[in-house]
Amino acid sequence: MKLDYKRTFLVGLAFLTISGFWVVYEAVIPLILRDSFGIGDTISGAVMAADNVLALFMLPFFGALSDRTNTRIGRRMPYIVVGTLASALMALLLPIADNMRSLPFFAAALCGVLLCMSIYRSPAVALMPDVTPAPLRSRGNAVINLMGTVGGIISLGLVAVLVPAENPNYLPLFGCVALMMITALVIMLLTVKEPVLRRRAIEQCRAAGIPMEEEKEQDKGKSGAKLEPAARKSLVFLLMSVFLWFFGYNAVTTAFSKYAQVYWGMEGGSFAYTMIVAQAAAVISFIPMGQLAARIGRKKTILLGIVLLFTAFASAMFFKTFSPMIIAFFALAGIGWAAINVNSYPMVVEMSRGADIGRYTGFYYTFSMLSQVLTPVVSGAMLQYVGYWTLFPYGALFAALSFVTMLFVRHGDAKPVAKTGVSAFEDMD
Repeated sequence: MKLDYKRTFLVGLAFLTISGFWVVYEAVIPLILRDSFGIGDTISGAVMAADNVLALFMLPFFGALSDRTNTRIGRRMPYIVVGTLASALMALLLPIADNMRSLPFFAAALCGVLLCMSIYRSPAVALMPDVTPAPLRSRGNAVINLMGTVGGIISLGLVAVLVPAENPNYLPLFGCVALMMITALVIMLLTVKEPVLRRRAIEQCRAAGIPMEEEKEQDKGKSGAKLEPAARKSLVFLLMSVFLWFFGYNAVTTAFSKYAQVYWGMEGGSFAYTMIVAQAAAVISFIPMGQLAARIGRKKTILLGIVLLFTAFASAMFFKTFSPMIIAFFALAGIGWAAINVNSYPMVVEMSRGADIGRYTGFYYTFSMLSQVLTPVVSGAMLQYVGYWTLFPYGALFAALSFVTMLFVRHGDAKPVAKTGVSAFEDMD
């Protein structure tokens, strides 16, 4: 059984547009709030947290809704089409409202774009496991994460080229982002035939002798079937782990720029090179970590990733000034994060039934988003009232706690595929 990389890259175009949009959103919206409307950091921070708060409710809703959808083009594609087109349109209204200096218009456009992005975020992520046989989903998720990173890099390039230092007009930037979103959508409509790919994935599983309970549930339309107690316990501990490692990792990435300047005395934007190394290490590791999981299992790969993340954070806390060794530790953190991120989502959907993948996708994002809403507040209070030295111990602590909860996860690893004949000499991939 081999992963169709070309097909998976095409499926990942939806996630590319999502990641590309959020990079521009997070880079530009604070500038508009400050420069055009004179909004202070506190209110601006609340506005920037609104997408994560909204995601707590909207992502599970649209994920579950897409589970119950049945159309000629599939159950996820309708939401991807509507969400992408609506988001591209609403994104164009943001710079128009900025140029008009109309705060009510801008607020309405901001609310609109957040709602529209919520329409297709969970369905876009759920599309990959829908059309990918269960044993290949870690590698498929590696490709999806890689596509998301590509989208972010494209958007960062657009920001660098299209945002002038003085009197910026953000309409060309958002216009390019909207064009990228629509172009990706058109390519998906022409190449990604969801019902056909779904049937092909089911046939691959049957040919490999993989139990078809998931597809039987889908055929019966039994969305919302309860898990057996042991599987439910595993799901709870897995979601707790997701919450904990995001709690530690996002605290470090969110506050690192301030930490580097205040605690290590770094100047300007030189701290960014350290973060670029971490991101580059993660990008390089996505696909290898998916392949490693096929050999040793997702749980063991995640535990290895947590150990690497803990080692990186625990080591960094002993440095009172910046050292080149920090770059090596951040590369280690990037590799660890890739091992965790590539395999955790497939473990969640592995516990679902075929008719529930969207709902379980919503569960995953609810816990990861809740963590990202809370940890900047908690870690920020620690930095302000206890001291900046607490940042890396904070990250290491929650990485260690996620290791403990992950030990109690007993479900979610892909079932091995038996090989016979010539296929026994072929690589799983």
